Amino acid sequence: MAADPAEQFCVAEERSGHCAVVDGNFLYVWGGYVSIEENEVYLPNDELWIYEMDSGTMHLMEGELPTSMSGSCGASINGKLYIFGGFDDKGYSNRLYYVNLRTKTGTYRWKKITNFKGQPPTPRDKLSCWVYKDRLIYFGGYGCRKHNELSDCFDVHDAFWEGQIFWGWHNDVHVFDTTTQTWSQPAIRGGDPPQPRAAHTCAVLGNKGYIFGGRVLQTRMNDLHCLNLDTWTWSGRINISGEKPKDRSWHTLTPIGDDRLFLFGGLSSDNVPLSDGWIHSITTNGWKQLTHLPKSRPRLWHTACLGKEGEVMVFGGSKDDLLFMDTGHCSDLLIFQTQPYSLLRLCLDCIGKNAALLGNQIPCLPSKLLQEVLKKITFWAAVTHRQERKAETERQSQLNTT
Repeated sequence: MAADPAEQFCVAEERSGHCAVVDGNFLYVWGGYVSIEENEVYLPNDELWIYEMDSGTMHLMEGELPTSMSGSCGASINGKLYIFGGFDDKGYSNRLYYVNLRTKTGTYRWKKITNFKGQPPTPRDKLSCWVYKDRLIYFGGYGCRKHNELSDCFDVHDAFWEGQIFWGWHNDVHVFDTTTQTWSQPAIRGGDPPQPRAAHTCAVLGNKGYIFGGRVLQTRMNDLHCLNLDTWTWSGRINISGEKPKDRSWHTLTPIGDDRLFLFGGLSSDNVPLSDGWIHSITTNGWKQLTHLPKSRPRLWHTACLGKEGEVMVFGGSKDDLLFMDTGHCSDLLIFQTQPYSLLRLCLDCIGKNAALLGNQIPCLPSKLLQEVLKKITFWAAVTHRQERKAETERQSQLNTT
C-alpha cells in the first residue's frame, strides 16, 4: 500500500539566527541555533532545508562547508546563496561562502571565496545586506576590532574588551561585487549615517537601501534611514507622518510592491517579544499597523522572504526573550498575504481543499494543470494531517493533566 502523502512531509528543526532566501518557487533555510538545557547548540552546517509550497525536504551539502553559526547574513543573487559573517564557539567570522541553488545534479556544494580582491569587513554578526546590481552591500553588525582598526564607524561596547581587541557596533558600508569578486568600501558622499547598530533590518526598493531599528548598547531604536545605492548619500533620519512602530531589534523588513515595506516582530525596548505588523508607504511616508494579525505568535530573530505572489513567509525565530529566557524557538512557517492572490492560485487551492469531492473530475484536467492540482492536493493533505496530529497531541496533553 502506498504511504500516506501527508506522512512524507517534515519541517526544518526549530531555530533562530538562521539564514533564508527565496529563489524561484523555493524557500531555502540554512544554519542558526537552538537552546538545549540552557546551552546554545549550532545546527548542522551541511543541511539545507528546501520548501516548496510549505512542504519541507532536506539536502545534505558538500564542499567547503561554513562552520555552524548563528547571526550570519544570507542573500541570493542569480540563484546563488551567499553567507557572510556570523558567530560560533570560536568567535566572529568575516568569511564569505556561496552555494549554487539551481543545481542540475541535486548536489549542493559550498565554496569558500578566497581569491577575492580588496579588504573584507572586520568579523561580525547580526549585520544586514542589500542586494543591488549583482552586488552584496553590507551594513552594520556587532563584532570585534583591533585597536588600530578603531574608527568613527564603531561604537565600543564598554564592558567588552581584552588587551588590544575591542567589541562593539558598526555603521560602516562594505560592497562585494559578485561579478569581479572584489570587496570595496564606498566613499559616502553626503547625508548623516545611522547610528552604529546590530540586529537591525534592511530592504531595497528601487535604488534605495532602507534600514529600520536595531540595538546599540542598551538602546533599541525605531528610526528609518535610506542610502542611495547609486550616489552613496544617506537620507538622515526620515521624518515619519503619523503613528510609527515602537523601538525594536531582531525584527524583519520585507519589500512588497514598488513602494511599500512590511515590518514584522522583534524584541521591544522593555524586552517583550512582538507580534505586530506594519506597512510603510514610501509615497505617503507613513506607517500603517495591521490590525488582523494574531497576538499569540510573536517572533524575533526570524527570517522573512517575499514569495512569488506577494506573500511574506516568516520562518523560525524565537517566541520569547532570547537574552533572559531562551527556550521558545520555532519551526513553523507564518505566511502573511499582502495582496490578493491570482485567480489561478485561488482555483488551485479550492480544488486542493476539496479533492475528495472532485475526485472523479480531477483526472480529466489537462496534464500541465493536473500536475499543479496534484501538488496542491498533497499540500492540503499535509496541512490537514498536521492539524489533526496537533489537535490529538493537545487532547492527550489535556487528558494527562486531568
